[in-house]
Order: sequence, then structure tokens, then C-alpha cells
Amino acid sequence: MFMLAWGTAFFPGLFFISRKVLKSVFKSWNDADVFVVSERLVSSIHATLATIVGFIIATASSDVMYDRHRLTNEFVWFGAPYMAFDIYAMYLSNYHCQKVKGHEAYRKHSLLTIKLFLLRHPLLVVHHMVLLTVFMPTILFLRTGLGGDFFIGCFFMAEFSTPFVSLGKVLIQLGLEDSWLHRVNGVMVLLSFFTCRILLFPYMYWVYGQQYTIPFHKVPFHLPLHCNLANLSILAPQIYWFVLLCHKAYRLYLRQTRSKGQLAHKDGSKTD
Repeated sequence: MFMLAWGTAFFPGLFFISRKVLKSVFKSWNDADVFVVSERLVSSIHATLATIVGFIIATASSDVMYDRHRLTNEFVWFGAPYMAFDIYAMYLSNYHCQKVKGHEAYRKHSLLTIKLFLLRHPLLVVHHMVLLTVFMPTILFLRTGLGGDFFIGCFFMAEFSTPFVSLGKVLIQLGLEDSWLHRVNGVMVLLSFFTCRILLFPYMYWVYGQQYTIPFHKVPFHLPLHCNLANLSILAPQIYWFVLLCHKAYRLYLRQTRSKGQLAHKDGSKTD
């Protein structure tokens, strides 16, 4: 319960402090800039902690099915408040972004602004709620006779891509989507997301097969159906988000290519 209380104080406190500091340091920033950067900062810090804890747990596990690590439950308790608070922080970021754009519905907080937020980010909200109401209680209370902390550590390490995703959104919010930093970060987003959120699943199946000398292609048939379905339900939205990221990167590439072509055409006209 100490870790739960610590998480309840840490993440909202970090969000509040970052808002105050950013507002005082970057006086030209509007509320949307401050809230988006603060929300992404908190998200990145949680993701970094999750990645470090996950690496420690996964590398300390010699038996993928039965080993347990004390950090597992402690970090789940610590991270539970973040999942709930992040929904609220995302709502505030969305609210202030839309308000700055002058949308009439965002003159003040209301049930309508909450509804519009849920309609705008349904998958993210469902993702957080499933982690909070299914994934976390399962880890804390339903693992009777099993450890499986290796797999939980791997799931924690899936957060490795989050700081890059967050940085990309911050750069866009600050109007730096055409900068070299955004391009480099975009490559890191695709690489880290594909590695840690998609390749992660076949890797876990491979490690399980190595321990029990099962060929990789036969591993799913040695696992209970509900395990395979649970993994598929987690993997499916990751593939969906990765496809969206690829489409976004491709659109950005086309836009930058067209802008360079137009610039070269203007320079050629001036030379003529």
C-alpha cells in the first residue's frame, strides 16, 4: 500500500510541478503547450521507470514460468495511479489544445468536452482501462501457483517506445515537425515500437520454447487458449498503432519531399 500511496502522490505531483515550471520558464507558451509537454513528460518518466524495472525483472528470471521478483508487484502498485491519472491528463491536454484552436464547445469543462475526448481517443482510453482493471488485478491477485514475472517484465519493457512517441508529439505541438530532430525521432519511434511492442510477442514465445525444448511454431499449441487470446488482444492494437505511425511517417516524408521540390523549383527560377 506504501507504493500505491507513493504513486498516487508522485505522478499528479510531477504533472503539477512541471506545469508550473514550464509556465514560468517559457512565458510565450500557451496552455496547450504547457499541458501537452507536462503530460508527455510524466508519461515518459513512467515509461522509463517501467523499462528499467522490466529489464531487471526479465534478466533476473531463470525460469520463465515460476520465478518471481519483488519489484513486480511493487511497481504494479506504484504504476496503478498513473494509469488512472494519465486518462485525466490526456483529457486536459486535449481540452486545452481544442480550446486554443477556438472551438466553441471548449469554452469550459462539461460533459460534452468529456464525450468529445472519449470519441477522439477511444482506443487509448480502453487500453488504459484494461490495464487498470484487468492486467493489474491479474498480476496482483490471480497468479496462484505461478510466477511468470519474466513475461510481466517483458510487458513493462514495451514502454521503451513511449518517450520517443511523446517527444514526437511535443515537437509537433511546438511547431517543430519539419526539424531534423523530429525526423530522427520518427525513425526511433518506428524502430522502438516495432521491436518492443510487436517483436516482443514472438520473442516471449521463443524464450518459452527454449526453456521447454519446444519448436517455436508449436509453442502456441502448448499454451492454454486464454493465454494466446490474451496475447492476441494486446498485440492487435499495437499492430494498429504501428500501421498508423507508418502512415503518418509516410505522409510526413511526402510533405517534406514536396516542399523541398518546390524550394528547388523557386531557386531554379531565380537563377534563370
